[in-house]
Amino acid sequence: MLFLSVFAYAGQGGNPCPTVLDADGMSDAEMQAVAKKFGHESVFVFAPESADHDFLFRYFVPRHEMEMCGHATIGALWALARAGRLKSDMVRVKTKSGIVTGFIERRGDDWNVAITQPPGKIATLGGEAVARILSVLNADMDDLADAPVSNAATSRVKTLIPFRDVARLNELAPSAAAVEAVCEAIGSTGLYPYAVLERGKQHFEARQFPKSSGYPEDAATGIAAAALAFGLLECGLIARDDRVTRIFQGRAMGRLSAIDVRIAFAGDHAAGCLLGGDVVEIDM
Repeated sequence: MLFLSVFAYAGQGGNPCPTVLDADGMSDAEMQAVAKKFGHESVFVFAPESADHDFLFRYFVPRHEMEMCGHATIGALWALARAGRLKSDMVRVKTKSGIVTGFIERRGDDWNVAITQPPGKIATLGGEAVARILSVLNADMDDLADAPVSNAATSRVKTLIPFRDVARLNELAPSAAAVEAVCEAIGSTGLYPYAVLERGKQHFEARQFPKSSGYPEDAATGIAAAALAFGLLECGLIARDDRVTRIFQGRAMGRLSAIDVRIAFAGDHAAGCLLGGDVVEIDM
């Protein structure tokens, strides 16, 4: 088993990820036990089931199996590249949410990994839902920036909540039970409040309070960052081009992380995105 940290920033931070590269023969109970033991999203790599993909990945958090996990996918592909187990620089991974394509580029003694995500779907939330979310966050309308509160998804639904400044964002301390209840009510898998850091550089900061993963906060959440990028595009906070949007996360946890999202366009139409970031091996 490897222990990786994905979306590291300057060699530190990132989201810890227990990684098993040879999971063939492991039972659901054994995989669940790994996630419970280490308290983090864990990824398990299996041989392919058919010719339409190169690997099968499964993902567990302490409380349940997940259909797909962005940082775990990037971490496992990085580890497979380092082990010399990739036949190509383009890899097809089967997950329970569909096929994800990974692109791997050698970078000196390291590897750069990016994975595909489909176009984001955005749904603005109304007054009652917003009021309930703000109550859970112990915030009010004056804390919000001039952008909609919305449910957004490229994979799992995340709730985007625009705060006026980073300091107020990093004061938030909601209870896990309250987050789970409001997420259940609004059809979300996590609250993702964010604020603008440097708009000209397309730098933003965010936090992730998951619905029911078994821990109160994530240091870096790729799927949420991808959803946020499409939300930012829709409300005009990033340019309609293929420059990188960088989302910092984990500062309040002492694990500052950096997630890079590059939206791809077909003409003026957002056709999907690439999600990437740095990976380092850690001790756990």
